[in-house]
Order: sequence, then C-alpha cells, then structure tokens
Amino acid sequence: MPSMAFASAQPAVPEGGTVLAERPYEASIEMITWVTIVWDDPVNLMSYVTHVFMTYFHYSKSKATKLMLQVHNEGKSVVSSGTREAMETDVNAMHAYGLWASLERAE
Repeated sequence: MPSMAFASAQPAVPEGGTVLAERPYEASIEMITWVTIVWDDPVNLMSYVTHVFMTYFHYSKSKATKLMLQVHNEGKSVVSSGTREAMETDVNAMHAYGLWASLERAE
C-alpha cells in the first residue's frame, strides 16, 4: 500500500483505469472570439438577406435590415460572434441559404 504522501501526489484513478488530472489554472485556454461575416453578392435580393437574418438569427426586422444595408453598402457585415465552432455552424447555415459568408478571428 502506498504512503499517504505518495498517494496524494498521484491523479485519482477511477474504476476502469482511466486517469483524471485537473488542468492547472495557468494552463487554462484563452477564449478567442470569432465572427461570421456575410459578404455582398450579385444574386440575392436585399429583402431575402433581411429574411435570412430574421429567420436564422431571430433578429428584429430593424436589426436585420441594418445588417443587410451594411452588407449592401459596405460589401460585408459581421452578423454574429462567438466560439469558432458556433461561427462555423453559422457560416454553414448562411451557405445553405445561398449567402456568401466566412469566419474570422475577432480583432
């Protein structure tokens, strides 16, 4: 049987042999924010882009219209932000709706 000092220095071993170890505080992963960008395209109507923003993101008509006008007038708009995985989901959804979209790390 190991001594108490030795046993407390080892990670806990649950039944089944899987070793659990806590991540030290210093090694915590920094949260990086990503954004979904919708780009202007020559195909989709402004009313359709507004509809997509209202339907998918559940934005109000005024917010969806503001974002659509930014896409139309400036060529692009940041429409959502969050984790990389969530933004990949949003980009794929925009592609499914026929919009041009990409993701980038937030500045």
